[in-house]
This record gives sequence, structure tokens and C-alpha cells, in this order.
Amino acid sequence: MKTSSLPPSPRGHAFWLFGLSGAGKTTLADLLVAALRRDGTPVLALDGDTLRAGLCAGLGFAEAGRTENLRRAAEVARLAVDSGLVVVASFITPLEAHRRLITGIIGAEALSLIFLQAPLDLCQHRDVKGLYRQARNGQVGQMTGLTSPFEAPTRADLVLDTANRTPEHCLAELLACVRDRTGR
Repeated sequence: MKTSSLPPSPRGHAFWLFGLSGAGKTTLADLLVAALRRDGTPVLALDGDTLRAGLCAGLGFAEAGRTENLRRAAEVARLAVDSGLVVVASFITPLEAHRRLITGIIGAEALSLIFLQAPLDLCQHRDVKGLYRQARNGQVGQMTGLTSPFEAPTRADLVLDTANRTPEHCLAELLACVRDRTGR
């Protein structure tokens, strides 16, 4: 029996950015993806808003819908990691149970949880999407941080203080984490 002379494909890694709406997840994810692509790293970007417009359309924001949204995202991330891609995922991921679910699907060795820490009042001030304003006006139910809980993480591989650090400083820390975890 002849064995393959092809080297094994590289194992990918998922970097899961999580935090309140307005903490800077999408901003940092976009910067990280652009930097990795400039370096020639094969990367898949997964964003909560994008997935809810397609793969997760129709899922609500009550507990069951949030959990299913994150489960589907984690399954996609696992497939990409198994294919050797770096995955940059940005999701609120409000509960510790959600983070355990994601870790169980992707695997702790292939996942880095990145907590973007910013106080609720700053996130409300940023309110890029107008969600906090809409929630205060009764137009949005289940708003994380207001009417739905956000649990501080018990485990994070990296904590980025987006309230006191610029996106460029946070990106430098993220890139160092990526290089450390992937060798890329």
C-alpha cells in the first residue's frame, strides 16, 4: 500500500471575539481579517449580523434562538478550522453556557476566546446600530446588557480593554495572539 507524500494540512484556529454590542467586535474583527489577508493567511470571517441575514435567518433573540445561532456559527467555525483556516468570529456570546458550547464544538485547543471589555455606558454611547436607543424605546426586546444578561467571562484567552485602548493597539495584541497560537 502506497502512502501519500503530501504533508498534512495545517490545523486552523478560531479566534472568537465576544462582548457587548458596541464593544468593538466588528471593528477589530475587520481589522484582524484585513491584516491576516495582507499576510496571505487563509481566513474566514464570521459575524453575527451576517449569519443572521442568511444561515441563521429567522432565529430570534430569546435564549433558544441565541443558542442555536451560536451553535450554527461554531459548527461552521469547526469545519473551517478542520480545513486549516484561521477563523475570526465576532458574536456577543452573552452567557458562559454559550462559551462552553462553542468550546465543546470547536475544541479548546483550536479556540481562543477574546473578550472585548467595555462598560455598558460607553457601549450605549457608541451605539453604532442604534440598538440601545431602540431598546429604550421598546422597539427591541432581549437587548443584551439591558433586558437580557451578559455574564462576565470566567475564562478568556485574551481580554482587550476597548474603552481605554485604540483599535490599533488592540489589533497589535490580537496579531500577537494569532502568531502565538498559529505560528502564522
